[in-house]
Amino acid sequence: MLSISPSQQLVKAIADSETGYMEDRMLAIRQRANNPEGVELQRFGNALCLYSKTMPWPSFNTVKGLTSEDTEHIDEIIQFYRAMDRKLNFEIVPGLVDQSLLELLSERGFYQSGFHTSLYIDPQDCTFVPNESIRIEELQEDQFDLYAMIHCRGTGLPDNGIPHVAANNRVLFQRPGWKFYICYYEEQPAAAGVMFMKDGVASLTFAATLPEYRNKGLQLSLINRRLEEAKRNDCGLAVGQCAFLSQSHRNMERVGMKVGYVRTTWTER
Repeated sequence: MLSISPSQQLVKAIADSETGYMEDRMLAIRQRANNPEGVELQRFGNALCLYSKTMPWPSFNTVKGLTSEDTEHIDEIIQFYRAMDRKLNFEIVPGLVDQSLLELLSERGFYQSGFHTSLYIDPQDCTFVPNESIRIEELQEDQFDLYAMIHCRGTGLPDNGIPHVAANNRVLFQRPGWKFYICYYEEQPAAAGVMFMKDGVASLTFAATLPEYRNKGLQLSLINRRLEEAKRNDCGLAVGQCAFLSQSHRNMERVGMKVGYVRTTWTER
């Protein structure tokens, strides 16, 4: 059984959960007919390289799972993205890399460009108090346009992205481990959340709230709903990611989640 106390084992479990859900998501998108998003995945040692031709955002074009054992693969990884004509990012988890690897990244023209926080909790230790004004339901198969609308407007993406977001998430419906939720405030759809469970670990992979419904406790309720589901599924670890000191960070702390680590992003100049 995984110890929930801070340790190298816990850090690796958190990092593996982040890599695992993104790999499963990208594999599902790649399996769409004719691979319309141009998704490619390649492993070099422990490192997983994610790429999408049509989705240029960093989360879809990044290197996850890198460790000190992968120093010999750095140039291969860089060439993989050069062949795709895409700048890349390395996600660096503290405790998994050493000084020599960081020096090599610097020599190759990469610099530390940002931070991202990973938090964790044992769902079995959680208790849940419902909010009477909020109703949360699992997403139905015919509701992905609704989900995509909340996703886009909640994250500032234009409405012309709604069909693409719907298609890239519809492929996850009934795929093992994935759960989607719609949060209703006074019976109006107002927020959405997503979770992925595998091997006793739950990942809170995405959440968004429509701007007009913010500051009403919806995301706090969505975190609790997903942790409750993780508890029912006997998960011993739940993990969430967010921007450092963001509202999501504060919400996760409010339900008892603790900071596992703050990873850094290294970007090509």
